[in-house]
Amino acid sequence: MRLEGAVALVTGAGRRIGQAIAIGLAQSGCDVAVHYHGSKQGAEETAVAVRAAGRRAELIRGDLSDPTVARQLADQAARAFRRLDIVVNSAAIMVRQEVEEVTPQSWNETLDLNLRAMFFVSQGAIPHLRRAKGKIVNIADLAGLEPWPAYVTHCVSKAGVIMLTKAMARALAPDIAVNAIAPGAVLLPDEWDETAREHLRETTPLKRLGAPADVVAAVRFLLSGTDYATGTILVVDGGRLIR
Repeated sequence: MRLEGAVALVTGAGRRIGQAIAIGLAQSGCDVAVHYHGSKQGAEETAVAVRAAGRRAELIRGDLSDPTVARQLADQAARAFRRLDIVVNSAAIMVRQEVEEVTPQSWNETLDLNLRAMFFVSQGAIPHLRRAKGKIVNIADLAGLEPWPAYVTHCVSKAGVIMLTKAMARALAPDIAVNAIAPGAVLLPDEWDETAREHLRETTPLKRLGAPADVVAAVRFLLSGTDYATGTILVVDGGRLIR
């Protein structure tokens, strides 16, 4: 796939990894539909950066925990740009909760956004991506591949993303490629102190934390570096999974 002139919808593009991916794709030549919900200021900053790269940006607000909103998101992007080639599902929450503290509400809030929304955004994009022979990249997490005791609900949601990626790749082949990236320690929670960060560095085989640029590079590879990958889960974790 050529990224120059392609149109990408990036969910959760107002902050953190989603913002980095949206800007990185613009720097590679994509016009970007910048989705956000609560992060309006961050989304506006993303749009400024996309336009500074010489590409077009359109902001689309939506609460993806509402499946109807999620299902309609791709149509909004396609109307704005008259086409849609790429969907990057990045919107997610990560809540630290001991097992005993999980409630039906907190369970649903995580699963509805992290997993259900990803399905319905992708489902809504199918007609557009079929016409374009497009691609979907889902942002999973190392937590979908290993258990984190204080993030059980998050782990379950991201494990679901991994299976969703594989199942949709089978269902949508050969027209649409569907892959996922499972980042490790790339952007740590803001509340983590330096001691926790140093421990993570020292227990990572490559002896460093990752950066948003590492994830952006992986997204670019799955979009334009190969057209012979689908159902792949690309782990970008400095070797933590094999430690």
